[in-house]
Amino acid sequence: MLKLNRLTDYGVVVLTQMSRKPGDLRTAPQIAQDTGVPLPTVAKLLNTLAHERLITSHRGAAGGYTLNRPAEAISVAEIIQALEGPIALTACVDGASGGCDVESLCPMRGNWDKVNKAIHGALSEVTLADMATGHPSFGMPPEPAAEAPELIAN
Repeated sequence: MLKLNRLTDYGVVVLTQMSRKPGDLRTAPQIAQDTGVPLPTVAKLLNTLAHERLITSHRGAAGGYTLNRPAEAISVAEIIQALEGPIALTACVDGASGGCDVESLCPMRGNWDKVNKAIHGALSEVTLADMATGHPSFGMPPEPAAEAPELIAN
């Protein structure tokens, strides 16, 4: 089974929450409260995401975190790579060596690259903005839909 770790899942949740108000500085406690992700986990994620330059840390009493780019310009592939490292299905993807005892004899050596590139391409096509659409903000009631103007009968 191909499965992302929980920290990556939480990372997408945190970034999605941040994308809802992209210009606002958000603190770790605010994000933890809004998402339900434990504060130590949020702090760890924010540190990693800032190090990987997906978000910016603003220091000081009025500091916090903001997205480095619009949500439409951040791909799910970038988020996964920032939190888990390179996207690779097997140890022998993209010319890596030393991950398998039978790699010199393996008939599949190099053949996984095509599958890996397809998955990477698909993940690159999905943006943070895509992940944020269609769902109300965490912990926030959905905004009321705009009402259609009433027609006046003559």
